[in-house]
Amino acid sequence: MLPINQIYCLDYKDFLSQIDENTIDLAVIDPPYNLKVAEWDSFGSLNDFLGFTFDWIDRLLPKLKPTASLYIFNTPFNCAYILQYLVGKGLLFRNWITWDKRDGFSASKKKYNNAQETILFFTKSHSYTFNTEAIRVPYDSQERIKHAIKKGILKNGKRWFPNPNGKLCTDVWHIASERHKQKQNGKTIKMPHATPKPMEMIQRIIRASSNENDLILDCFVGLGTTAVASYLLKRNFICADKNHEYVHYAQEYLSKTMQLCPMNSELTF
Repeated sequence: MLPINQIYCLDYKDFLSQIDENTIDLAVIDPPYNLKVAEWDSFGSLNDFLGFTFDWIDRLLPKLKPTASLYIFNTPFNCAYILQYLVGKGLLFRNWITWDKRDGFSASKKKYNNAQETILFFTKSHSYTFNTEAIRVPYDSQERIKHAIKKGILKNGKRWFPNPNGKLCTDVWHIASERHKQKQNGKTIKMPHATPKPMEMIQRIIRASSNENDLILDCFVGLGTTAVASYLLKRNFICADKNHEYVHYAQEYLSKTMQLCPMNSELTF
């Protein structure tokens, strides 16, 4: 077993071959989408892409504990294939999460414009972690909630009062993309990675589906968001990517985070 709390420069095959079976509590996977955004995201055909996708899934699943959860990012089209494959492997479907990216989109005039990505949430069994209270989100109507805090709202003959921590999280996530967040003077800028995921979104997943000291895996870690999010939330992690530049950036990101936030110094690096 590779030492944990590290980011490795390894292809997913080499990486997963060195992970012991039944050791991972949560896998957060943001793999290639076959959208041709970079060389690593380009495949000769749909069958080539699905062959690659099903291969990393087959190598990953034995590493998950029976109580583990699995989140996979991709396009809605690709997720239709991935969902069917995971069900065939005996995993249990929990949610098809729609990520409303709050991003600019191309002006297509022959179909509805794309403004979302999909996150599949599966578990290996009916026994798994889900921390509902840790991922409450703000209520939509703040004025109505202010009124309800004082006097409540009558529902079915009972008076309802809002939860001070917000409402339960739904399967539609309104989170701006990193591309949108990093705009300068209203213009998008070139980023170190073509498709980084927002820290708040990865933290939501980790809060919901793991507990402190659990072990989180990401075999396409990119710029290191999963590793840093795990560290900040006091989880252990083991991550990899085959791209040397991304791994160097991710390791620097993690190192700087540890210097600024040393509260996790008890972890073994």
